[in-house]
Amino acid sequence: MTKAIVIRSLGGPEVLKLEDVALAAPGPGEVQIRQAAVGLNFIDVYFRTGLYKTDLPFIPGKEGAGVVTALGEGVTEFAVGDRVAYASADGAYTAERNVATRHLVRVPDGISLETAAAMMLKGMTAQYLLLQTYQVKPGSVILFHAAAGGVGLIAGQWAKALGATVIGTAGSQAKIDLALAHGYDHVIDYGKDDFAARVRELTDGKGVDVVYDSVGKDTYPKSLDCLKPRGLFVSFGNSSGPVEAFNMGLLAQKGSLFATRPTLFAYIATREALDACANSLFDIVQSNKVRININQTYPLADAGRAHTDLETRKTSGTTLLIP
Repeated sequence: MTKAIVIRSLGGPEVLKLEDVALAAPGPGEVQIRQAAVGLNFIDVYFRTGLYKTDLPFIPGKEGAGVVTALGEGVTEFAVGDRVAYASADGAYTAERNVATRHLVRVPDGISLETAAAMMLKGMTAQYLLLQTYQVKPGSVILFHAAAGGVGLIAGQWAKALGATVIGTAGSQAKIDLALAHGYDHVIDYGKDDFAARVRELTDGKGVDVVYDSVGKDTYPKSLDCLKPRGLFVSFGNSSGPVEAFNMGLLAQKGSLFATRPTLFAYIATREALDACANSLFDIVQSNKVRININQTYPLADAGRAHTDLETRKTSGTTLLIP
């Protein structure tokens, strides 16, 4: 048996219940790990509320890190005692678990398991956004919403290291200050200011090359007004709610724009892609060009409180659940 958060009905944070659950031996192609930490992400909220569909009951969470304690049949690429992490294996909110090896990467020496749990999903999201969905380079001008969030703080530092001019948005002075300390050149308070107008001012009316938008309903369609002609709108989340009606005609009206709705899981679908994305993240962190700050920790049993704080924007940066 092990302790896990189980969701038996969809709803608010109150549906997150700590239970004793059976833990079988790892199956073929799986390893069993004892988890050091679990990452908290907005995608966990989407599954809890039913915005993203899955069968009930289920254990939420996609990101964690720990130590291999047992091997399933046929596993040769990992050994007992290996330090491992993952970003795309459902069922993370648990003290111990079985994970298919296709989801796992080894954590390099010099990176703690807590840091690995804090950065895998968020950091690899930043990697594919900045280096694959749109290739940020010296001279690029970007807008990143939710600059003080877990992905935003990593992306700000990484984009600055790539030579970009980095504009962000945030919802309070404390979050603005935090983002400015993590690579952003300018941060707009979108609760007070018209962010599209401010972006135009900051870019001398030209607009930005790419907008990275994980907010959704509250920032669409104004995000489109921030773009240069033929700029790219990247919608990779919907923390304020989904965009209910995407008007393709606006792309033409606002300058022959491009739009995409990517997910990390499509970018790490093969072993080669996963390793390349993870190694790129490990390299930038070990170079000290990107630092991973764990700003909040909660016991696993307090997952409901963690979700409440995340949804009410009381958190910043990265949050961990500790089994």
